[in-house]
Parts: sequence; C-alpha cells; structure tokens
Amino acid sequence: VQLVESGGASVQPGGSLRLSCTPFGFTLDSYTIGWFRQAPGKEREGVSCISISDGAAHVGDAVADRFSIYRDNANDTVYLQMNRLKVEDTGVYYCTAGAGYCSGHVLDPVWYWGQGIQVTVSS
Repeated sequence: VQLVESGGASVQPGGSLRLSCTPFGFTLDSYTIGWFRQAPGKEREGVSCISISDGAAHVGDAVADRFSIYRDNANDTVYLQMNRLKVEDTGVYYCTAGAGYCSGHVLDPVWYWGQGIQVTVSS
C-alpha cells in the first residue's frame, strides 16, 4: 500500500502548481483523502481534505480561495490545485488517506502517508 505524490516544483510567488496523489496497492475511491504540509522549522499542518462519504471538500483558512482539492475517479487520483502561491506555502506536502472523515480541513485519523514532495515558492 503506497501513496505517491507528484507535481512539486520551485515556482515564483504568484505562480501555480497542481499536486497529484496516486495510490499503489489500493484505490482511492474508498478513502477520505487529506493533504498536509510541513514548512521548515514548523509543525506539520493540515491543508485540505475531501470526504469519501459526500465528496465535500475543505481547505484551511491559510489557503482558502487559493487552493482546491478534487478527485478524478476515472484516473483514481486526487489533486491539490494551488494558485497564487506565496513564500509561506513552501514546504513538504504529504498526501494521506483514511477511512474516517474530514475534521474540518484535516483528515483524522490518517491511515496512510505518502513520502512527501517538495514545494518551493521563492523569487
């Protein structure tokens, strides 16, 4: 069972990236999916969550109106679209999966973690 993130890169402030989360060994359509991130020197924080039960998508206040999460069930992939990126969005982003629910924009509990992918926003 594995989650693999892709799409991380270095971009300038104001740029956009789309992170992808792809499963190996299971399918995502039976799980609630969450994205977390960890900035250098800071604790890991929840970014966004999409529920398996009703498909409701949630994003944290820090990224509201800039980030969005959505599923592509045909390709068994979950995406995190990140627009108008800021320097403070820099960090390692993790895709997670669980059979529970979104607690706001945070998946809890997390059953599976991806290995993480670097996003760097710098001028």
